[in-house]
Amino acid sequence: MANLASLQAVVHGRVQGVFYRDFVRKQASALGLTGYVRNLPDGNSVEVVAEGETENLKKLQEYLKFGPSRSHVEKVDTSEGEYSGSYFDFKIRH
Repeated sequence: MANLASLQAVVHGRVQGVFYRDFVRKQASALGLTGYVRNLPDGNSVEVVAEGETENLKKLQEYLKFGPSRSHVEKVDTSEGEYSGSYFDFKIRH
């Protein structure tokens, strides 16, 4: 059986208005992860909640540090948790 877990991350920097959420959605979906990404009200951070295989969550964490070309990631705060199975796919939340 696969080693399943969850990842919660808040990405700080120039990550709104630069297609960062779409970038995360595409990367997470390609890795077979479920969850969501959304802008936070402060205007310079994005929340990511992802679930799936531990190795793929680690790969997503690396993608979060860079983002698309127009973004500038200053910091990524992450925490890990138990897999809940609450998500069907990976979505952008508004």
